[in-house]
Amino acid sequence: MAQTQTQSDLQVGNYLGQPIFKTIQARNGTYVFDRIAECVDGEFPLDQLNKDELLIRPGLIYRPQY
Repeated sequence: MAQTQTQSDLQVGNYLGQPIFKTIQARNGTYVFDRIAECVDGEFPLDQLNKDELLIRPGLIYRPQY
């Protein structure tokens, strides 16, 4: 799971006590919050990610901003 990236925009909610930001800045550009990852047996299977998506603690999936 990727480490927390730089937040760059509005907070749109909370999940497990952590903020969900509308967008984040990562090394490869700007990413937009897309969905909460499915947790299976205490883990987040990576096969639920599409190409170029990021999985951020505590289970947030961000997609590239186009």
